[in-house]
Amino acid sequence: MRLVRRLRANLVVIAGVLALVYMILPNAVVLAFSFNKPKSRFNYTWNQFSTDAWQHPCGVSGMCGSLGLSLKIAVYATIAATVLGTMTAFALARYRFRGRAATNMLIFLPMAMPEVVMGASLGTLFLNMRIQFGFWTILIAHVMFCLSFVVTAVKARVMSMDPRLEQAAQDLYATPTQTFLRVTLPLAAPGIAAGALLSFALSFDDYIITSFNAGNSVTFPMFVWGSAQRGTPVQVNVIGTAMFVLAVLLVLAGQLVGGRRKARG
Repeated sequence: MRLVRRLRANLVVIAGVLALVYMILPNAVVLAFSFNKPKSRFNYTWNQFSTDAWQHPCGVSGMCGSLGLSLKIAVYATIAATVLGTMTAFALARYRFRGRAATNMLIFLPMAMPEVVMGASLGTLFLNMRIQFGFWTILIAHVMFCLSFVVTAVKARVMSMDPRLEQAAQDLYATPTQTFLRVTLPLAAPGIAAGALLSFALSFDDYIITSFNAGNSVTFPMFVWGSAQRGTPVQVNVIGTAMFVLAVLLVLAGQLVGGRRKARG
């Protein structure tokens, strides 16, 4: 009976821990196999501990080139989607205009639409417009589907902001620019940062939409998919582990900065 009572009292904690283990387990496997030295080209069974892949992360032909292309597209797509999405979110949250309801509905379409449909539709559009597939078509496609996630994150933050803080700044003779830079923007910053990080992750990770609009360009997810047919190299696990660690460090840094601000406040 005591065991049942303890389980009931800590059911939420147990469920949270199990969910966390479930999410982290694949990353732990990737980390472990980044130190593997496989006997064959397939890195699926553990053979021997080795740091060769970490010492030569670009040892596989074409991998670092595809990684650089993915990072470049992800950065550009994040910047463009964050700027456009932030302005759209403020417009939808703060202003009333004709077509606002329709705009709200259209914003969610890329999130609800299957990626295969979106990728094929964009590919057809580029073909009809006689646009050559490559870097720019991938970038346009990524900005399109990242935009919805930025708008959703920033809009939720803007709608939760207290307008009286901006009114107080105006009462203290702050100009509209000063009010935006010193009050509005810092309050909306967590939502903007969340949208930007989500955009970067989605853009860097995307395969389906990219494959329809890449042409001869090869991004990192496309390289991983192609190499998996011949045998996934250990260096792929190295890059995956490095990206995971970098993401965790960014989240921890954000938490530390937020905690210090709350302590000062």
